[in-house]
Amino acid sequence: MTNPEPARSREQRKQDVFGRLEKDEDAWVATASADGAPTLVPLSFVWDRGTLLMATRRTNPTARNVTPTGQARISLGHTRDVVLIDAAAEVVEGADLATESGDAFAAKLDWDLRGRTSWVYLRFTPHAVRAWREENELSERELMADGTWLV
Repeated sequence: MTNPEPARSREQRKQDVFGRLEKDEDAWVATASADGAPTLVPLSFVWDRGTLLMATRRTNPTARNVTPTGQARISLGHTRDVVLIDAAAEVVEGADLATESGDAFAAKLDWDLRGRTSWVYLRFTPHAVRAWREENELSERELMADGTWLV
């Protein structure tokens, strides 16, 4: 195994997190049903006004799981460059979505679901964010707690 890169400062990691939120298109989303059955799926997203905005069919387990628990865990990146987000989750009907949010989603992902009643948007508001690459970044991986950026 090669030596890891030097640890990034927490400030640099925060900048890198925002870079991923702006540029990445897909994330892994973990939710659980009311009886605790886990679901992990990849969904496309746009970073919209401090939240991750995604969409899925309203009948998919991820959409159903958001309602009873209101919580989700989202992962960006790969195992050697992790961004882990714990978020409050809510279902947003297309008719209730702010025009700016729908426009941002459609522009980034070239996919406009407004008016398609079999689909819903999912809005994830982060309350904890952790980011690390290697063991040398584990001790200062927490960048947001209780919805407040620590750096």
